[in-house]
Amino acid sequence: MGRILSIDYGRKRTGLAVTDPLQIIANGLSTIPTHELEKWLMSYIPKEGVERVLVGLPRRMSGEMSESWQYIEPFLNRLHKLLPEMPIELVDERFTSKLASQAILQSGVGKQRRREDKGMIDEVSATIILQQWMDNRSMPGYKAVMFPQKVEEI
Repeated sequence: MGRILSIDYGRKRTGLAVTDPLQIIANGLSTIPTHELEKWLMSYIPKEGVERVLVGLPRRMSGEMSESWQYIEPFLNRLHKLLPEMPIELVDERFTSKLASQAILQSGVGKQRRREDKGMIDEVSATIILQQWMDNRSMPGYKAVMFPQKVEEI
């Protein structure tokens, strides 16, 4: 088994989370500037034995794609070209930022640190995306949404 890497893609910062090699535990990994993401991934993925990449799928409550899809889709196309054999799965990320904010608040992180560390929410969001995927993958009827796939089919 290899690690599963989760990406909460943002225009400025991207949150990352990863499983252990046995895919038992989801851990926050880091938040990195988005302009450094592809270089970072090309270094990390082969070194750490990542076997699947999850990317948060930005949907509105109506089910339509949110405006951030226009930034995520080009990234996905580049990632697919860089790693053509890597399974890339899209995971619904609705509510992850809100859940991340609540989790950080409940964990007792002080107001000053929350203000200073804007990337904390992104990393926790990536962890929530990963944990939700881990919880759902063994559920009856679970259907993976793999990239590349036409947006209309997602």
